[in-house]
Amino acid sequence: MTKRQVETSVKDERLIQKRRDQMIKGAVTLFKQKGFHGTTTREIAKAAGFSIGTLYEYIRTKEDILFLVCDSIYENVSERLGKDLAEKKGTLKSLKLGIAYYFNIVHEMQTEFLVLYQETKSLSRDAKHYIIEKETEMVGMFENVLAKCVANGELHLSEREVNMMAHNIFVLGQMWGFRRWALQKQYTLQEYIDLQTDLLFSGIR
Repeated sequence: MTKRQVETSVKDERLIQKRRDQMIKGAVTLFKQKGFHGTTTREIAKAAGFSIGTLYEYIRTKEDILFLVCDSIYENVSERLGKDLAEKKGTLKSLKLGIAYYFNIVHEMQTEFLVLYQETKSLSRDAKHYIIEKETEMVGMFENVLAKCVANGELHLSEREVNMMAHNIFVLGQMWGFRRWALQKQYTLQEYIDLQTDLLFSGIR
């Protein structure tokens, strides 16, 4: 899928990335505290460490900033998870390691995921569609690894079951971020990973 572009008047790609990373970091904190509509671009600029004029050299609207926040989350997860899963050999052991790796990414980026799901509704229709496509790509990563496990005789699942299992893995990872306030009273992250993984694969091998 072609990466959605946010217009900028700056030509230096490294500077664009640096400034936008600063914007994203500041915006995530503010969006979590005040929501998208309750946050001003002036507040984002201040949190990022530069002027409102400088901010508008790198984006055109406040929605652009929210889009950059959302896109950066999926780019980060997709790149890190994709690299990890690409090294796997289609075995049950390697799949379990990939699941654990994904759950840990969600743990590290739980604030970003919360902002993503709270504020995606504020994006334009086209931007929402792009974000949904990015999520579909990540589910597809697990689907591909599961299919390799089936092909190698490690799992016995139909094509529809492979698809459902991939969605289950994706959602269970995010559940740790959304429900950690309750779950961490009973489980450590590792205990959560171990139990959910056992439940996922119970009775299907």
